[in-house]
Amino acid sequence: MTFDSQVTASQSDLQSLARSDGKQIKIGKGFSARSYSHTEFSGLMDPLVMVDHFVMTEPTFGTHAHAGLSAVTVMFEDSYGAFRNRDSLGNDLDLEPGDLYWFKAARGAIHNEQPRPGARTHALQVFVNLPADNRHDAPFAFHIPAAKAPRIAGDRSSARLVLGKSNGVIGASAPDVRLTLLDINIQAGGRFLHQGDGQQHAWILSIEGRSTARSSGAAIELQPGTAIALAGATDISISSELGAHVVLFRGHPLRETFVQRGPYAMGNEAELDAVEADYRAGRLGSID
Repeated sequence: MTFDSQVTASQSDLQSLARSDGKQIKIGKGFSARSYSHTEFSGLMDPLVMVDHFVMTEPTFGTHAHAGLSAVTVMFEDSYGAFRNRDSLGNDLDLEPGDLYWFKAARGAIHNEQPRPGARTHALQVFVNLPADNRHDAPFAFHIPAAKAPRIAGDRSSARLVLGKSNGVIGASAPDVRLTLLDINIQAGGRFLHQGDGQQHAWILSIEGRSTARSSGAAIELQPGTAIALAGATDISISSELGAHVVLFRGHPLRETFVQRGPYAMGNEAELDAVEADYRAGRLGSID
């Protein structure tokens, strides 16, 4: 949703743990966000490119293009009202609290999201990288209503399994990139244990409250707005003395070189130039 300047990254496991408090962004009176980029995590955010944790109450971003990645909207349950989502694939639907919308832009497509009048959207916008072989696929999208996400009970905690699998429970599958997404709420004195694959990267963001993440004997304190990325972690435990809201992503790293320019991620500058030319020429479709 927020568009960074051009950056080139070659992703590799330079270390097993990285952390960031992100960058605060405000636009007008109706949009505030904390933004996290793959450049802050030494390759450990892979396959994620960027995450914005945002609140939007007024239309902020106009119609825009994406290419070479998937733009994923994750609605939190404390949102109210509807978040209108339109794209050049012909989709026009209202996202409700707890919903997910996965927009695989691939070779290029047009997108627009804005809250309905009176709505307050509390959500994540996640850019998920695509393997090089899938960057020029036809665009594709799918919607997961909140009611379709299984819930996993923990010790005075619970998690919505928005995508993937955890603790023997299987949820919806993401295209091209195997990704698990857990939306975790922990009560005072509670703990949630996620059993996962040590070959996957893990990316954890503290949404609200203080918590502690533990894996492989290490304990990492999380304050609201803190994000950490881990490699080599199997079981990950998250606990909180006073209660907390945390999200956890897991996915196999792509470890591919890519170039990001705003809402695009391609293999090289020439491909990015071609996408921008297609957008200017109207070849990525339209909404209106």
